[in-house]
Amino acid sequence: MLPAIDTCTFKKDVLQSATPVLVSFWAPWCSVCRWVEPLLTQMQADYGSAIKIVSINADANLQVASQYQLTNIPSLLLFDRGHLVHRIDHFRDRNEALHRVEEAMRQIVPSLMSSG
Repeated sequence: MLPAIDTCTFKKDVLQSATPVLVSFWAPWCSVCRWVEPLLTQMQADYGSAIKIVSINADANLQVASQYQLTNIPSLLLFDRGHLVHRIDHFRDRNEALHRVEEAMRQIVPSLMSSG
């Protein structure tokens, strides 16, 4: 299970993080979100402290969801040193989601993929 954040902790946990952060915006009604979370949980286990992966319920945190103009759920936003550097709003399946997240993370932390 991914650590959950909310509007109150977003600044501290994401924008002020020294580590790159991948934020998974989800909603309880979202069926795709159910298969994205285990994928991201495994990625967190694989990459350890090189990146932080967290989740935020978009329905319960509309201020943050609106700030980043979310149009789809799930949406994956990658932040580095407080800046949004990549977003993934559309994907068809697990393999595409995994590939797109890994490509985005490789741009920020090249050493993550050196063994892959």
